[in-house]
Amino acid sequence: MGNKATTVEQQINRLVKRGLVLNNNEDIEKAKEILSDIGYYRLGFYWYYYQDKDTHEFNENVALDDIVKLYYFDFDLKMKLLRYIYRIEVHFRTQLVYEASNHYIDNNTWYVEPKIINKLDYDEFYQIYEKVKSNSKTLSKHHANNPDQDYAPAWKVFEFLTFGQVFNFYNNLKNQELKKKIAGIYGFRDIKLLNNYLSALINIRNICSHNGVLFDYEQPYGIMRIPNMKYRNKTYNNTNLNASIRLLLFMLSKVSKNRANELEQELKDLFTAAKENNLVHDVINTKIKFDL
Repeated sequence: MGNKATTVEQQINRLVKRGLVLNNNEDIEKAKEILSDIGYYRLGFYWYYYQDKDTHEFNENVALDDIVKLYYFDFDLKMKLLRYIYRIEVHFRTQLVYEASNHYIDNNTWYVEPKIINKLDYDEFYQIYEKVKSNSKTLSKHHANNPDQDYAPAWKVFEFLTFGQVFNFYNNLKNQELKKKIAGIYGFRDIKLLNNYLSALINIRNICSHNGVLFDYEQPYGIMRIPNMKYRNKTYNNTNLNASIRLLLFMLSKVSKNRANELEQELKDLFTAAKENNLVHDVINTKIKFDL
C-alpha cells in the first residue's frame, strides 16, 4: 500500500481493482469487518499466494472469504502444533535439568560455570536472568531469601527460559558423554540427530508463537532422516512443513505415543475439513504436501 496509511475503504478499492471478488454490499461490509479485525498487512501474507507476483493482480475467482479461510486454517494449525511442541519442550527441559543437576550434584548453578558450559556470554545472560527474575515471583522470592546468591538453582531458573535458551545450554555442554546420555533418552546414539531435530522444532515453535506464516515455511536446513519408518518422509523434501509435522509426531511419540496418535488424528481432521475450500486445498497439496 506504499508508505502512507490508508483507510479501510481505500484498501477495499485497491483489492477490487486488483481483481478480488467482492460481489455486493454485503461482501463489502464483511470486508470492512475483516480488514478492521485482522488487518490489511497481515492478510497480505495470505493473499500473496493468489496474486501475480509482478502486477499483484489476483488470480481468477479469488474471494476474500477464501483468503480468510486460509488465514484461519494457518492459525488453527499453528495453535495445534504449538500445544504439542510445548509438551516436547517441557520434557526436554526436565531431562536436561535432571541429568545435568545430578551429574554436577554439588553445583546447582552449573549452567553459569565456565568449566561446564561453552560460549556463554555472561553479560547477555545476566540481562536475561535479571529480566526473568523481575517477572518471576519464584526467583524473586529465592533471592530475597538468599541475598548472597547470584543465581538460583537450575531447576528453578530453567522453568522460565525459552525452548531455544534451554537448547543452547544443552548444545554448549562441554561434557559430551552427558549430552549423549540425554540424547539416549530419546533413543539416539548420535547427538547430531537430537540437535537437528530440536533446532527444527524450535524454528516451528517460533513461527507459531510469533504469528508468522506457517503453511509455506521451509526449514533453513534439511531434517535428518527419521529412524522410525512410520514417521519418515515419503519424499525427498526434508525442509517443507510436512517434513516438520512428521518430525513433530516422531519426537512426540518419544514422549507419549498416545499424544502422538492424538495429534495425528487431529491433524488429519483439520486438513480434511480445510480441503473443502479449493484454494486452501491447493495450498495443502502444493505447499505443505501433507501426506499422512
